[in-house]
Amino acid sequence: MTKPIRLGVNIDHVATIRNARGGVHPDPVRAAELAATCGADGVTAHLREDRRHIRDDDMRRLKDEIGLPLNFEMAATAEMLKLATEIAPHACCIVPENRNERTTEGGLDVAGQHNFIAPFVRELTDAGIRASLFVDPEREQIEAAKSAGSPVIEIHTGAYYEATFATDPARIKHELEKVRAAASIADGLGLEVHAGHGLTFMNVQPVAAIPEIVELNIGHFLVGEAVFMGLGEAIKEMKRLMQDARTGGHY
Repeated sequence: MTKPIRLGVNIDHVATIRNARGGVHPDPVRAAELAATCGADGVTAHLREDRRHIRDDDMRRLKDEIGLPLNFEMAATAEMLKLATEIAPHACCIVPENRNERTTEGGLDVAGQHNFIAPFVRELTDAGIRASLFVDPEREQIEAAKSAGSPVIEIHTGAYYEATFATDPARIKHELEKVRAAASIADGLGLEVHAGHGLTFMNVQPVAAIPEIVELNIGHFLVGEAVFMGLGEAIKEMKRLMQDARTGGHY
């Protein structure tokens, strides 16, 4: 039986646009409400240490006002752990964070930081929050995530995106196979498998067709496409493409 696939909509860059002018418009919580009515299965937001887009109050409002599961992306810091356990989202995905980066540039080094990351996973779990670790498609990192106690991994698809952006067929095939292999390894270890980063209308279907992957988290592309077709229509089209790929449609 084919597993269904979920779409988590990341609304960070609605907040980026708001913050460019200050004030309250556009409201990322309103974007999350729209996502809920247009087929999204969850909402993702990354509360960065420098608060460059999502703010603390956004997270609280998302938890209190949105009916969809909230995925709180966070760095492994004491401040973020305290906020996460206070807000109590459905899930927390621990991601690497560099103040100078424009976006998350790669996966966590769980293998190299196992003894540092494992206590965060344990504290989130003890608080009733589903922990996830954002990792590159590498066996060592996936096995370390399992050892750290995380029930979920999110595979970083950035290298696959870069290959599709460069329109390099051999590189695309290579990077996609790495994602496929990583998903198979994780599923074999009993982990729930998510994926995300750089997914667009043009490249999402090969990833969505990977049967072990049950959730894709997509944000920047959808917010950008909203300029041309509206956020609701962009979400609906992304969900359609994902479901078509999952059920054997052509891509």
